[in-house]
Order: sequence, then structure tokens, then C-alpha cells
Amino acid sequence: MKVSDYLAAFLQSKGITHVFELSGGMITHLLDSISSIKSISIVSMHHEQGAAFAADGYARIKNIPGIALATSGPGATNLLTGIGSCYFDSVPAIFITGQVNQHELKGERKIRQLGFQETDIISMATPITKKCFQITDETRLPEILEEAYNITISGRPGPVLIDIPMNIQRANIDFSFVPSLINPSATTIAETTLKQLYNLISSAKKPLILAGRGILSSDSKLIFNKFVNTVQIPVVTSLMAVDAISFDNPLRVGFIGSYGNRWANLALGDCDCLLVLGSRLDVRQTGADINGFRANKKIIHVDIEDGELNNRIKDCITVKLDINAFLNCAEYYFSDHKLQLRQDWINEINHLKAKWVDIKEIQNIDGINPNAFIHQLSKASSLAHGYIVDVGSHQMWAAQSIELSEFQFFITSGGMGAMGYALPSAIGACFAVGGKPLVVISGDGGIQLNLQELQTIKHNNLPIKIVILNNQSLGMIRQFQDSYFEGRHQSTVWGYSAPDFEKIAHAYGIKATTISSIEEINHGLFSLWEQPNSPFVLQVMIDSRANAYPKIAYGKPITEMEPHSKPIDMEGT
Repeated sequence: MKVSDYLAAFLQSKGITHVFELSGGMITHLLDSISSIKSISIVSMHHEQGAAFAADGYARIKNIPGIALATSGPGATNLLTGIGSCYFDSVPAIFITGQVNQHELKGERKIRQLGFQETDIISMATPITKKCFQITDETRLPEILEEAYNITISGRPGPVLIDIPMNIQRANIDFSFVPSLINPSATTIAETTLKQLYNLISSAKKPLILAGRGILSSDSKLIFNKFVNTVQIPVVTSLMAVDAISFDNPLRVGFIGSYGNRWANLALGDCDCLLVLGSRLDVRQTGADINGFRANKKIIHVDIEDGELNNRIKDCITVKLDINAFLNCAEYYFSDHKLQLRQDWINEINHLKAKWVDIKEIQNIDGINPNAFIHQLSKASSLAHGYIVDVGSHQMWAAQSIELSEFQFFITSGGMGAMGYALPSAIGACFAVGGKPLVVISGDGGIQLNLQELQTIKHNNLPIKIVILNNQSLGMIRQFQDSYFEGRHQSTVWGYSAPDFEKIAHAYGIKATTISSIEEINHGLFSLWEQPNSPFVLQVMIDSRANAYPKIAYGKPITEMEPHSKPIDMEGT
């Protein structure tokens, strides 16, 4: 059996329905073979980074590996940002790169390159993958494919890369092989540990749960919500778990972190017992003042990865366990050991919500308030299966104000923080949900990084509603320059520009409109959803002075946020 045919059959056997790629000479055998599998659709993107992000979006929805292919040289290197996004955000994915024939590899020769477009992608990708493979013996392909698949979904999910020389792709192999087995993870927790956790939580006056992406990557949203209903503890979420609990759940507090809801950060700072589920507790969640974050509270940290436990935040009570396994054990135990509802604590949080309303954080701007608009967009978008959000100020406004139903998801690039993520990721997500409508929220800066994928959306007639909050600047970095560079806006306002995205959409054959005043919002949202099953671009003009507030005053406790408090040190944006 031809190697490329075997690879195609392998993907089919794992339930892969879509692969994402940009064609190139070194993957033509692979594309030809996959195209013969009728249950797999090949989605041709217009940049390899777009293919990588599409595989990322597909995987986040399906909870099986996303697949992206690229040719050697620039094709392979263009995947790297998407590979890193999967690695940092715990997304299972298999990236397959074509390579020059083995006799064209430079090997140990003291030269830069032998074959045309020969590139050592293995060395480049190794730091941002769980494992990389280069196929040097076609007979090992079956076991390597099985190993790669198991690695990507085992433990903390993440990407793998397989590099296949052209001569190997066209070689023949024996079909029969013995598949490798997944190393089982621990699935139970000692009752003594559960009792310890119960005693800590039951004795707390102000307990809180911090939900992280581990809940979603372990496919634990349903059991998590059941657990929350059992223990009746308020929930704050990281950026990567905004969709872990619905907006209307009375136990939902809000989004925390650098740009978190002010009331949620205040609650996080004041709680006396924090149960952290699958969250890294990085600086964007805790702020730089680690001692301030840690003070006066017991922290129970549950994570699948050893290195994340007692990393930045020390002296936590740690549980190394898959989040799904933990929640199943904990829900069973706590359902037999009822906790008392802390109504005083919930009332205090609700008072903070009423005092620090999100739509009042931004002052002295003209026109459309972005937080208020996100609320209106949410109410108008009940048909949306989910939201895919780019990176920038709009990302924070969305996380602060989005109103998600129980069945809607929220996807964004977290650890990599890659501008240009949303548009191609939405393509993968749209195929993963069977072509149901989705909403992209992007900015004028981010959308330009992968703008070419509008053609992919048009070509496949995907019902993706693209909302571009256009503040005619790179707003988040411009805000940073206001804080630390006395308003010198080099490359964010000075030297930066954006086109009219309504005209751009029309050039791609996609309907579009622009709104720039509060009075036009209803018309814009009506236009966005007038034809639910077709793509649409809604350009929303935002005052360039609009900041992403509140924002932790860097160096101060998480409870002290701009603009009411000023930073004492310089941070990343």
C-alpha cells in the first residue's frame, strides 16, 4: 500500500472529517490520496498560518486532533505560529509537512541547504510541540502515526509534527501493524484528599472557583456545571474559559485577570478559599503582585501537568489529575456531603457587580461604546453557535461583556496571543459544527493579518458573521504607549492605517455594512443576521480613544485597576 494512501486511511479511521492545507509540491501525494477518501473534505486555505489556525479551531470544537498540511520550506515555517497556539492553549493537532527527497537532505554536510526548499522544520518546531517525527523508514509510518495521535490527545493535549520526505510518501508498505496504546492517566482521587478539600471549602466564608481552559480541553463542561450546581460556589473564569459557565447562571461571577471585570477581580482578591481547575495562574490572571494574590486565602490547584502546580503561586494544595476525573470524583463526594449556600458572599458579589458596571468603565468617548455593543450583539446573535475572537482591545471587551448561552462557545488565542487568529480559526470551527452560523469578533489590526481567508469563507459559503471593531489603530498597544511612552504612538497610530472593510468584503463577494453611531446599531445587527446562512461583514467604527478598561495597575494587587489606580512598573501589553 502506498504510504500516502495509508496515511489517508489512518485519518479516516480516527474520524477526521476535514483537513486544512495550502498546496505545495511536497504534499501532492498526500493531497491526492486524501482526496480519494470521500468522508474527508480537504479545505484549501490561502496561507499556511490560516490552515494551522483552522486546524486549531476545528480541534477545540471536536476534541479530536485538527489536521493541517503544508509543503516544505516556507509552507512548513508558516505553520509555526499556529503550532505554537495549539501548544500553549493545549489543543490537540497533527501537523504534517512534506519534505524533499531523502537524497536531497543536506544531512551532516556543512552547507545551508541541498534540496530546493529543504528546511529543518523538526528543529524549529520541537520547542512548541509535544513531539516531532521525521519519517526516515516507510515501514515505521503506521506505528509513528498511532504514537503521534495518542501523544496529541493524552495527558495535557497539544500538537505533534510529522515530516515526510517525498520519496517516502510514494513508497509502498505492508498494511498490517500493531497499534500502540495510550498510557492511562490516573482517574481517581483518594477519599482522604476529597475530605481535606471538603473541610477547607466548607470552613471558608468566601469560597470561589477559578475555571480554566483545562475544563474545556478535557471535555468537562457538563460535569463542571453539575459540580458547580452541587457545591453552590461562585465561579470566576480565565479568558480561556469564558464559556465554561453560561452568562445567566446565578453562580457566574465574571471574567478575571489583567483586563477582567472589576467586580470579578475584587471577588478574587477577597476570597478566602480558591479552587483552581485547569488554569495556569500566569501573570495575566494573577497580576505581578504574587504575594498580594496569595495572601489570606487557601488555594487548591488541580491540573494534569506537574510543572504548572506550585509554579508561580507557591504553597498551594495540589491535585495532579485530569480535570474530568477530578470533577467526577468530587461531584460524587460533594453530592453526599452538602455545602451550605453562602448567600451573604453571593450578595456581596452582586453588590460589586451593580457598583462596577462594565459599560461604564470607558469614559469620554464619542459614538459606540464597545462593551455596550457586545451586549447588544449577544442578544441579537441567538442563532450563533459560538464566537471566535481575535487578539487586541476587542478581545477584552468581548470577554468582559459577552452574554453566552449554555450551548455557545468562546474561542480565542491565549498563550500565543496571535493577532489574525479568529478568521481562519472560525473556518475550522464552522466545519466542526456542521456549518452552523458563527460570529467572529476582530479588530482592524488583527483582521488584516489573515484577511485573505475571506476568500475561503466565500468559496465555501460559510455562515460566518464577521464583526470588525474598527478603532483605526492598534488600540491595545496604543493604550500601552499612553501609559509608558507619553502618548507617542509610533506604529499604532503614526504610520498605521486600515482600509474600508466594507469595500474589502464587497471585493470578495461578501455582503457588508458599516455603522458608526448608536442609532445605527439595530440596523447593523439586523443586516448581520438578515440571511443567517450566509457570510456577512459588519464594520463597527469605534472612537480611537476607547481603552480596554478596567486593567490591572501593573505591580499592584489584582484588586487595583486602571484608570482609578496607576501602575508602578512596566508590563507587557
